[in-house]
Amino acid sequence: MADRRKPGRETGGGEEAGRDSRSGYVSIVGYTNVGKSTLLNRLVGEKIAIVASVPQTTRTRITGVLTLPGGQIVFVDTPGVHRPQFRMNRAMLGAAIEAMSGVDLLLWVVDAAAPFGPGDLRVLELLRERRREEIPLFLVLSKVDLVRKPSLLPLLDRASREFPVEEAFPVSAVTGENCDALVRSILARLPPGPALFPEDTLTDQPERALVSEMIREKILHHTRQEVPHATAVAIERWEDGEDGITRIDAGILVEREGQKGIVIGRGGEMLKRVGTEARAEIEALLERKVGLKLWVRVRERWRDDERTLRSLGLH
Repeated sequence: MADRRKPGRETGGGEEAGRDSRSGYVSIVGYTNVGKSTLLNRLVGEKIAIVASVPQTTRTRITGVLTLPGGQIVFVDTPGVHRPQFRMNRAMLGAAIEAMSGVDLLLWVVDAAAPFGPGDLRVLELLRERRREEIPLFLVLSKVDLVRKPSLLPLLDRASREFPVEEAFPVSAVTGENCDALVRSILARLPPGPALFPEDTLTDQPERALVSEMIREKILHHTRQEVPHATAVAIERWEDGEDGITRIDAGILVEREGQKGIVIGRGGEMLKRVGTEARAEIEALLERKVGLKLWVRVRERWRDDERTLRSLGLH
């Protein structure tokens, strides 16, 4: 997989920083739709994970690398914990559970605007089952920009009394509130060691995966009900032309003819809107002109089809 590099950013690091450097892996876990991907994007300073108000937006592990003068933090965003209905969802849940062990620190993200519901307590139960005791656990109360500050105090008090967390941080990934303090505390708890990736690495996601997710994000933003969950995007052609244009063909999978009609829209209007918005983001990502063609295909029960899931990297 080709590393995605940070475009023109000074990251610090280097030999001088490496003498007292710390580094490690930090998993971001939590119930579905609590703001994990938005937090990841804020912490690394670039958009590498798609975000939407739809539960189960994140389907795979996404790595984001933050290189600082004092070391390097490798964040691992995970699918939200949820009740799996399909083979795809079972794989998503497995990825989230796997990320609870074998790392150097865990961030448990809870939506401060609707805190400590049954889903969050299910995550806590899994953490108690899967997390090794030596792995530090931080609680992150997200979306505090939507909450009156006095209401945070009882949440923090409950966390310190009832949950096995070492520190708790109320943060806003939208405004950046308290995110710097969170990063400082994370870095201080990581083990000494050299950088795990070249210092200009932003993510280990290949460009094709980033592009397919950008297209899927636009579908999520413009469709409702069951359509977002039943949709996937497969890159079928990628050609870097000598004329400076990258030509990309992408197939959008749905499970029923009715969903296909919704994604295409009347007179193709919805598909055109998705393509226009996605192409703008893809051009910014690739820093070149893009010719994007989209098709919609019906593949019944693809979320339970092992071969399809493997081809999409969702097995």
